Amino acid sequence: MKKVPVVKKSLFYLFVLSLASCSSYQNKTSTEKAVQNNMLFFDQEVKPDLAKPCFAGAYYHKLVSSNDYWLGISGTVVLPKLIFDEHRENPKKPGQYLDNPSIYLGGRMGGQETDIGLSWEIIKYDNGQVSGEKKAFRPFLRRTAHASGQKAVFENEPAIKDYYWYPGEEVHLSLKIIGDKKLRFTAEGAGKKFERDFECDGYHFKAIGEFKRVNAIDQVANEGKPVKPTRTKIEGAVWTKTDLYRMVGTKVIKVPMHSGRYTEMSCPSAANFLVKRTEEGKKIGAEEVSISGMPY
Repeated sequence: MKKVPVVKKSLFYLFVLSLASCSSYQNKTSTEKAVQNNMLFFDQEVKPDLAKPCFAGAYYHKLVSSNDYWLGISGTVVLPKLIFDEHRENPKKPGQYLDNPSIYLGGRMGGQETDIGLSWEIIKYDNGQVSGEKKAFRPFLRRTAHASGQKAVFENEPAIKDYYWYPGEEVHLSLKIIGDKKLRFTAEGAGKKFERDFECDGYHFKAIGEFKRVNAIDQVANEGKPVKPTRTKIEGAVWTKTDLYRMVGTKVIKVPMHSGRYTEMSCPSAANFLVKRTEEGKKIGAEEVSISGMPY
């Protein structure tokens, strides 16, 4: 019997393996392909709106998903540098300002909206004294009221050093449905971790909803009103990735919140924002966000 040269035999095996790999990929469901390829979508996945109306009261940059069978959102962010407008001190709270930086996740499901993440807040020192001025990002949780009778709440988490994060630190934020009417929020990074389960009657495993991530300059007692002019800036918040949660079969998986999966909002005007993202960053929900009350 004539022997096949070793080189040709190796090439033959590689060719067979290649065919097998190709066949294997072709046989995968579109769901599995969507996980492998950032720019694909699930079967019948709802595409996001081309645009959404801004709501008055804050300077904010938001990425919001389509209204679909999402179960949550997560992202990793390097916290920004803060520069406050010294002419906008809070007259009722010396040492604090009328502009307040925040970085958070959230969603809307069953007619109930949530904002959950990190806000610039006061701290408590080891000796028990409370700082007059705000000095660190701390977790907060907010929900609107629900038709079930559940009331609206806004909560700042305890002022303890395990829950303080500072500009330049990297934090992973996650918000996901873990059961009907229950969300779990996690903030972890720089050797610290906060986790809290939060009752929200509008959120269910099999319901349709949207999820978001937001960089903002909130303004004290100004919700629903036109933004006040300010020279406050939040510079260089770097999101290294953003994912959405979805049920596939019996498992909850994460898929990239790529540029085909969100509506981008920069409110009240794009002129107040510097947003930088690369082509690779668009595939994984990565970008750098800076906000200024004065147009760039």
